[in-house]
Amino acid sequence: MALTDACCSKAQTLVARYSRLYALTGTPVIHEVERDVLGCDYGGTSWTTREEADRVIDMLALGAGKALLDIGAGSGWPALYIARMASCDAVLIDVPFSGMRAARERAVKEGLAERCKVTVGDGASLPFKDASFDAISHSDVLCCMPEKVAMLRECRRVARAGARMAFSVIAPAPDLSVADRELAVASGPMFVDVSADYSALLRETGWRLLERHDVTDEYGHCLRKLIAAMELHAGELASAMGEVDFTQRIEDRRASLAALVKRLLKRELFVGQAQASD
Repeated sequence: MALTDACCSKAQTLVARYSRLYALTGTPVIHEVERDVLGCDYGGTSWTTREEADRVIDMLALGAGKALLDIGAGSGWPALYIARMASCDAVLIDVPFSGMRAARERAVKEGLAERCKVTVGDGASLPFKDASFDAISHSDVLCCMPEKVAMLRECRRVARAGARMAFSVIAPAPDLSVADRELAVASGPMFVDVSADYSALLRETGWRLLERHDVTDEYGHCLRKLIAAMELHAGELASAMGEVDFTQRIEDRRASLAALVKRLLKRELFVGQAQASD
């Protein structure tokens, strides 16, 4: 189904926002905050901590010779870290060119350029052949993606039978009132609303649910640390990001935390396995 003009406009706004953020990769204060919050320094924009990235490596059963696809890879976190730690090959894809450029530079710096390739592209229309990958990952991408079902179907198309997919995602909490759901949607990522539970979307798109973990508390911990770090480094961050972008970003984080405190939002970590085609 084609996106509405309003949805396309929101998606373009989101891409532009992330493009500006990825262009800041390498800025000392950005990395200082990231190290404090996530334990990494790639210029990442997801909520994946180093500990969660290690967990994903185990969930995906990655190792030498395995081919990983990371969608919404941004500036390389956590895909490049996963590839280095698991000794696997990786393809990173995202829309903002600034992110892919930063990821490629980081891959070269870490000696991963032969095993890790980057390409600009949309997760809902992947430029890869069927059954190309042994594993797929995406970190807090579906909650920023209007075409969620299309992306999950594309993931299944490019996954080999039996391949695993691990992903984190933020969503409105279940069983909310109409008013609370509206507040959750307004307080979360731009496309946080979802038509059904992600377990149902996985079944619909050819995936079998293997694992599901609630990581909302970990998300809340990171949010609190990020807000505190942004307040501590407000002057430097506003100078690097621009006053308008900095103010909007910290206001968004505070709104998300308020929604979390009210248990209106949740963050989960899923593992699915590609089912054999009929």
